[in-house]
Amino acid sequence: MRARVDHMRSMPRNDPLQYDELADQWWHPGGGFEMLHWLAEARAALIPPAGRAGAVLVDAGCGGGLMAPHVAGKGYRHIGVDLGRTGLRLAASHGVQPVNGDVTALPLASGTADVVAAGEILEHVTDLPGTVAELSRVLRPGGLVVIDTVNDNALSRFITITAGEWLGLAPPGIHDASLFVRPSRLIAEFARHGVRLTVRGARPTLGGVVRWRLRRRPTRGRIVPTGLTAVLYQGTGRKEGERS
Repeated sequence: MRARVDHMRSMPRNDPLQYDELADQWWHPGGGFEMLHWLAEARAALIPPAGRAGAVLVDAGCGGGLMAPHVAGKGYRHIGVDLGRTGLRLAASHGVQPVNGDVTALPLASGTADVVAAGEILEHVTDLPGTVAELSRVLRPGGLVVIDTVNDNALSRFITITAGEWLGLAPPGIHDASLFVRPSRLIAEFARHGVRLTVRGARPTLGGVVRWRLRRRPTRGRIVPTGLTAVLYQGTGRKEGERS
């Protein structure tokens, strides 16, 4: 494990190949991606049951498919798009229909999705306007977008990178602070494409974090809403137009 951490520290920040290095952590109980499971559950809670037969959920940047068990009973065909083939194989094993592709050029037809989920991906993309344009393009009129991401300020950089990596809450080098996203910017980008995004703050439960780091096993940690968007925040928005 120490050798892997040292190797990751030598890689450029936000290198997608890091997820291949960490592929065994996607579904490892209590492992390095434990908090991503909490985020996936919180994201899925914002997705309502499907409103029609054949409804499609596009999971942009799906990774290992962590949202799958939390949306399995909601009536969607769950399509996961990701650059990493290793993560996609894991997602497929949990019932996700895998599509290899870039979120800045989604290999899907316009108006495909009833719901587009983009969790923990917007702070990793180097072309935010292009990504938002694509998420909006594949969304049906009246469709729902659900996001969560990291704010761009000194506090979020300290908590996510400086403290987060030191405490082992995030793998070393997994984030590049220059790509963090202010809510106001994200709201403006979605508005350009007819999606009115509203945001709220979110945070992990302190007890869950402490139990996870001390016990190195699964916990009952959760992501809960808060009025402060200073570090982590969630967003939902509907695309203009009548649902068909």
